[in-house]
Amino acid sequence: MAPAAPLAVLTLVALLAPGLGVALPGCDYPAHLWCSSREIAVACQAESHCANLSSPAAPPVELTLFYESLCPACRWFLVQQLFTTWLLLPAEALSITLVPYGNAEERNVSGKWQFQCQHGPEECLGNMIETCLMHEAKNFSAYFPVIFCLESGSSVTKNLDAVRPPSPSQGDVSLTSLRAPEPSSRPCFSPRQCLQVYAPQLDGGRIAACVQGDAGAALMHRNAQLTQALDPPHQYVPWVVING
Repeated sequence: MAPAAPLAVLTLVALLAPGLGVALPGCDYPAHLWCSSREIAVACQAESHCANLSSPAAPPVELTLFYESLCPACRWFLVQQLFTTWLLLPAEALSITLVPYGNAEERNVSGKWQFQCQHGPEECLGNMIETCLMHEAKNFSAYFPVIFCLESGSSVTKNLDAVRPPSPSQGDVSLTSLRAPEPSSRPCFSPRQCLQVYAPQLDGGRIAACVQGDAGAALMHRNAQLTQALDPPHQYVPWVVING
């Protein structure tokens, strides 16, 4: 049994070949092929009608970036290549996932995850800030400009006190002690400044609470699992995976 013709094709037949079964001059193709190519559409006098038919949208390209918050090559790629590409393309063309972890290592100590990062403790903190930011914001369009701002500045973690809860719970580590010397060639943007400019609706206190609490460690452990599951394994960062 032949498949049923789409409604749009039946409409074409009704408009262009009244009575059905009457072949149009120069058109030796069945109605369901009239819009299969421009040449056939011309031969069957169906150009204007074929132009109005909606074609199924192609699925977005899925890009996953495995990176480190303080890796120079990662920062250059994210700021100069990925962010600008994202701005230029239609929203439905590209789906981006960011996984800040890279060449870090993790270990479980008394039921709590601890991390050692390639560029030191500040990078672990930067990875955690960006991971918690993504978790709290949920929407890629909300958090990607903030991450772009952080990675564009001299230090991802500078002035972290600006986004810390006003009354930290006892036992909190002084995260500001993890700062490293800052290169003078980059402008200085703090997490609070980036939030105020690009995502003022986000609660910096919630992000800081995530960074300091078990939620942040659990999210970073998830990033570690995603990175370790790469097949083939990553050999360097930035590491980009397309559609898979």
